[in-house]
Amino acid sequence: MSPTKKAPHETGTGCLYLVATPIGNLEDITMRALRILKEVDLIACEDTRQTQKLLQRYEIRQTLTSYHEHNELMRAPELVIELEQGAQVALVSDAGMPGISDPGHRLVAICLRHRIPIVPIPGPSAAVAALAASGLPTDEFLFLGFLPARAGARRKALQTLKGEQRTLVLYEAPHRVIEALADAAEILGPRPAVLARELTKVHEEFQRGHLGELLEAARKRAPRGEITLLIAPGSANSPPAASKISLRQRIKQLQSESGMDHKAALKQAARERGLGKREAYKLLLQEN
Repeated sequence: MSPTKKAPHETGTGCLYLVATPIGNLEDITMRALRILKEVDLIACEDTRQTQKLLQRYEIRQTLTSYHEHNELMRAPELVIELEQGAQVALVSDAGMPGISDPGHRLVAICLRHRIPIVPIPGPSAAVAALAASGLPTDEFLFLGFLPARAGARRKALQTLKGEQRTLVLYEAPHRVIEALADAAEILGPRPAVLARELTKVHEEFQRGHLGELLEAARKRAPRGEITLLIAPGSANSPPAASKISLRQRIKQLQSESGMDHKAALKQAARERGLGKREAYKLLLQEN
């Protein structure tokens, strides 16, 4: 913003501020975000209790209203009326940037139709933080938000990504992460991947390995908390996806190409499919 241009709150017109908030550590908030939260007339937040923790940490006393996926259809028009009357409104989600895999898109779209100024106040992002620390290629990436919850739709979505040449970044709920890893390992093959958990929090953790290895680890100890999953780009030299050839054929292929003995080839083929040792032996017997 140029020095001569006044901010919306200085002109008397309404303005919607999209304020990024910490994804875990409450120290991860900008000075500008704190100033805006103090100055606005109203803060629309996904969970008033969660936002109140942040405001109390920085001794901000402000009027709050709830704005979440269950009341968005009703609340968005109400906020637009207040904005048209000159109110300054900050929209926040529980963590990160509102509108990115969180409520907010509908309100932004309506505000734009009503020519209400939109001002983003950037800050933390779990997807970008995880990507930067993942060790996977960062020059190009595809952010997917959450995969579909239903198995059929999730597998269909993963099928469309088999030829994707960019790093995949997605969020996943802890109670679905094992199923998601199993489907990804089977459909995408043995790609390097990273599971980032509880970023910026006390129990922050990065698990690295092939999809099958991450699945095996998740089955032994189910991940908890906020999860970001990153999957390396596909490669023309990648082994065929598990659904293309049988387990026995893959074992023979590995023995021929890499000189592995049968035991090592079985372990590698099982890992590619996200199978445990016992499951792999059972499948091998079924293929006889």
